[in-house]
Order: sequence, then structure tokens, then C-alpha cells
Amino acid sequence: MGDQVIDIILFALVAGFLVFRLWSVLGRRTGNERSSVEPRRPMIDVTPPPPADNVVSLPDRPRMPQARPLNPLDAGLAEIAGADPHFRRDPFIDGARHAFDMIVKAFADGDTATLRPLLSDEVYDTFAEAIRHRLATKETVETRVVSMRDPELVDARLEGRTASVTVKFVSNQISATRSADGKVVDGDPERAAEHTDLWTFSRNVRASDPNWILVSTGPHE
Repeated sequence: MGDQVIDIILFALVAGFLVFRLWSVLGRRTGNERSSVEPRRPMIDVTPPPPADNVVSLPDRPRMPQARPLNPLDAGLAEIAGADPHFRRDPFIDGARHAFDMIVKAFADGDTATLRPLLSDEVYDTFAEAIRHRLATKETVETRVVSMRDPELVDARLEGRTASVTVKFVSNQISATRSADGKVVDGDPERAAEHTDLWTFSRNVRASDPNWILVSTGPHE
């Protein structure tokens, strides 16, 4: 029995010695020990970037204003210009002004030779009849255009091959009609009066002759 006690004591001493040695080796930290827990590395997003957008955004285009429909006059002028490529608005107005001066003067002077190529048959017959009446009664007419506003186009149309343009003339004229003895029977030789006339000129757009002729006259209503 005593031997067994001694053996137990010896085993206890040996076990205590081994525990002490293990503690002395494993229980101390030198600062060089590697941590059993690895530090967390920063997260890296490995998701591929979205493909580059190759579509270039363009600025919005300004909205073009809608074309307004042509009024009857401009529509008629456009039709005439389409049928006659030589037709131009401004040169036509200049020619109409010149024709107005020529016709007014030729009518006052009784110059039928000048009037004949400028007038249609119907208008020429009316003018010629008035001139013959003045000659028969020995009356004379004095007419002078003192001033004129810019002629205004009021109507234009194309009917088949015939183009027609109506022009409004506003002019100040001195006009007087004298009898055979020189007395003034109509008008005033000293004072200008305003006249507003509507003249319509016409032309066959297929004809080689570029001249327009006067086909109707009348006062502005």
C-alpha cells in the first residue's frame, strides 16, 4: 500500500513538471507569433464594367416652322413663274409702271400707233373710239402724271397658257380737257387729282414675245 502511494506521488510530480514545461514554452508570446486569424483583405469588385456606350447624344434639332399656305396672289404668281421661268415679280412691276406712263401719255396725245402694241383688241378699240371722238369735236386732252406710289399687285392667275396679273396704280395727275376754243370743259390744268386704277395685264406664257398687254382697265372700287 505504501509503495502505491509513493508511485502516485511520483506520477503527480512528473505530470506537474510536464505541465510547467508546456506552459513555459506555449504560454509565452514573443511578438513573432503568426496570428491564427488571417487579417481581412479589402474587398475588390471584380464585376466587369458595363460596355462603353458608343452612341453619341446629339442636341435636339430645332423644329422648323411649318410653311404657311400661300395666299391667292402669291399662289398665282408661283403658278406663272412655274410656267414662265423668265417671270420675276419686281421686273414685272417696273415694266407695269413704265407701261402705265406710256399708255396715259399716248392716250392723251391721241397716239394710236404707240397704243396699238400695248393694248388688247378690246381695250384698243375703246381707246381709239375715245380718240376719234375728241378729234371729231376738236377737243384736246392734257394729262401729266405728277407722282405715283409703288404699284401694287392685287391678283395673279394662270388659266391654261394665259397669265394675268392685276396691278393697282395710285397716282396724282394733272388732267384737263379743252374744247376747240381752248376752254376747259373737264378737269383742272392747275391742280393734281389722285387717281386709283386697276389695270390687268396678260400674256401667253408659251409665246416668244415677252411683252405683256393691257387687257382691262377700271377704277378701284
